Amino acid sequence: SPLSRAETSRRAPNITRADPNPSGSIYLQFTCATSLQLEVIFEVLEEYDWTSFSVVTTRHHGYEDFLAMVEGMTDGSFIGWEKKSVVVLNVTDDPGGARTKRLLKDNEAQVRLLYCSLEEAELVFRAAWAAGQAGPSHMWFAVGPALSGLGLEGLPKALFAIRPQGWRDEPRRYSTSGADFQRLYNVLHTRDGLPGLSSALSPVSPLRYFTNISIGGRDYSFNSDGYLSNPLLDVISYTNGRGWEEVGWWENGHLRLRYHPWSRYGSFLKPLDDSQHLRVVTLEESSCIRDSVPCRMPVNTSLVVDGTGPMKHCCKGFCIDVLKRLAKIVGFTYDLYLVTNGRHGKNIDGEWNGMVGEVVSNRADMAIGSLTINEERSEVVEFSVPFVETGISVMVSRSNGTVSPSAFLEPYSPAVWVMMFVMCLSVVAVTVFIFEFFSPVGYNRSLQSAKKSGGSKFTIGKSVWLLWALVFNNSVPVENPRGTTSKIMVLVWAFFAVIFLASYTANLAAFMIQEEYIDTVSGLSDKKFQQPTEQYPPLRFGTVPNGSTEENIRSNYPNMHQYMIRNNQKGVEEAIDNLKTGKLDAFIYDAAVLNYMARKDEGCKVMTIGSGKVFATTGYGIALNKNSRWKRPLDLALLQLVGDDEIDMLERLWLSGICHNDKIEVMSSKLDIDNMAGVFYMLLVAMGLSLLVFAWEHLVYWKLRHCVKRSGGMDFLLALSRVSSGTFSRAQVCESKMGSLKKGGASVVLIFGHTPRGGPAGPRQSDHLSGAQLFQSQFRFRRSASGSWEILGRGPEEDSQRFGRKGNERRLDGRNNWEEQGQGTG
Repeated sequence: SPLSRAETSRRAPNITRADPNPSGSIYLQFTCATSLQLEVIFEVLEEYDWTSFSVVTTRHHGYEDFLAMVEGMTDGSFIGWEKKSVVVLNVTDDPGGARTKRLLKDNEAQVRLLYCSLEEAELVFRAAWAAGQAGPSHMWFAVGPALSGLGLEGLPKALFAIRPQGWRDEPRRYSTSGADFQRLYNVLHTRDGLPGLSSALSPVSPLRYFTNISIGGRDYSFNSDGYLSNPLLDVISYTNGRGWEEVGWWENGHLRLRYHPWSRYGSFLKPLDDSQHLRVVTLEESSCIRDSVPCRMPVNTSLVVDGTGPMKHCCKGFCIDVLKRLAKIVGFTYDLYLVTNGRHGKNIDGEWNGMVGEVVSNRADMAIGSLTINEERSEVVEFSVPFVETGISVMVSRSNGTVSPSAFLEPYSPAVWVMMFVMCLSVVAVTVFIFEFFSPVGYNRSLQSAKKSGGSKFTIGKSVWLLWALVFNNSVPVENPRGTTSKIMVLVWAFFAVIFLASYTANLAAFMIQEEYIDTVSGLSDKKFQQPTEQYPPLRFGTVPNGSTEENIRSNYPNMHQYMIRNNQKGVEEAIDNLKTGKLDAFIYDAAVLNYMARKDEGCKVMTIGSGKVFATTGYGIALNKNSRWKRPLDLALLQLVGDDEIDMLERLWLSGICHNDKIEVMSSKLDIDNMAGVFYMLLVAMGLSLLVFAWEHLVYWKLRHCVKRSGGMDFLLALSRVSSGTFSRAQVCESKMGSLKKGGASVVLIFGHTPRGGPAGPRQSDHLSGAQLFQSQFRFRRSASGSWEILGRGPEEDSQRFGRKGNERRLDGRNNWEEQGQGTG
């Protein structure tokens, strides 16, 4: 280092401990560590966008650590470093330099990091000149002691190095600084300020007394490795004919460069031609410009904040790529910065803000971004030909949709369901029953038991039950008809049921899927926008103020503009968040931006209506000063890019995405409760109706069945149920309906009642019962000459039954049982 050279020539001491044991000495270095030099060098490479490089090193002491440091800084970095090769030279065993020359010539990278000693650097550069690798097109970065004391002879034409500030100072100054440290050391040692300094085994390191030192306003604190903790470093560059120059500096972990990074589009490290250099303003907005600090790729911008200097940002996007191509075609350099006063540009009380304001006030020569061409802006700035077609579009949130509770009924229209179960089922059931009723082998024209023993008991209720089971393929107990005509009708119904059920099943899945609800509008003059309060709930929509979209709406639809002011958004990102959370129903903005955001949205939860339908079509243009000499070259360059399909290629690169408005991929998924809600509702309704029928059955059985007079019509009604004949197992007399009992002469009406299994059964008789008609089977008894009763009519058996009577009298008791009086048999 310069200090080391000064100390050698002037015999100034290093800051070392006067200890005979060399292993315990303290060596403080005013130069910077190799790791810090690499950190600064990679910052420079990143700033100039030189991501491809190679490593050239000799076997100088520490070269393995150097390679490990390079590996650690490049592997896993988001910059995307490309290390072309690692060339390890052995110059001491190559006196003629032939092998070194060959290895350097095979190295294709234009940027080389060199690590070697001072003596080896001279041999390496001599071989580089011989191999044609030391010209202005090859950048060399010297790391470590390679340039310590090396003169200007034999250096490459493009060489960088990292040196402590003051590297140009006279050696006398470094000698004085070294003497000052020596005096400081002597004072501390004399006053016992460095306890344990004489012992190398002291548990307290003497370095801790050098961790907070300031001399002449400069920080000279050292770290545990003996290097300055906060060094002030200069980035110096050597160019042929101009010598060494400071091109930047490093302070407190931040790099500052005197030459703007965009100068790489011109001659490197040469003053910019003011006539070809433009100040370009842009606006951070996807997809034209996106502020992307972690990416740190092609375009660097700077903002001045509170006069503390530029803040480095990194921008990339569609408009940035267009700008880079225009710069190469037209041949200009530029400084790029983000607008801070407003957004695109709006005229407020005669003053323009935003990007348009920057151009109008001559703070910028050009404005590029999502800047829409309109009449008002064209009056104050010059626009290039449009390079992107755009306009006004409307963005809404994709609704997951809901499945109607009646979705399981939607495969058929209401008319089909009515025809199926009200008309067809009823008509066919009655037809089958009638055919069976009149069939000779069927019901045989009797609503009760057949004429012959074992005859069919087919009823109209059984007919309905049979047809219902066939429709839904239910394996339930049914009783099939016996008549041929009835069977043919049942077979035809079964074929009809197969077609009906197959068509229903084929269409059911489509109606059980949650369909997205997408509201459509015909334009900004649509009733939904012009009269939003007439809907319930009112439509909430807005835009970003101070832009061409708001100006268009305010000029053409003042009432609409007045309504949407309350819902205006600060930016596109905020609007999208509000759409997703339901705070906003529609967002009106630039079509190109909305289409891009919709295609790139995570989860594809937003979309532009009408598959990206555009209203008030216009385009993006580059804003220039009035009568700018750059308009025609830029127009020709843009037309060239359009003709060469460069613009289309960039649109596919930046403006495409995985989300599409017109086609949404349907993925199979499990059905949840929303899909099946209607079926569960139907079950609940059926359970409720079943409870009502259950209550009605109990009411009829216990209260009403004895109060209805028996008739032929009642028999027909009872025949509707397959269990009607066994519903009423016991007969009870309803005295309120019986009226007075009349004495009947020679014949009486007896009721034959069935008792529980195992109990007695028999007829009841009374000399005073006459004309009683109840629900149970009726038996007419006639007294014979022998004094016994003869059963006439229907009973459990077709044959008459005789009951002997020998002085015994039978009567009804209160429990509806036989009760014997006197002697005899019954």
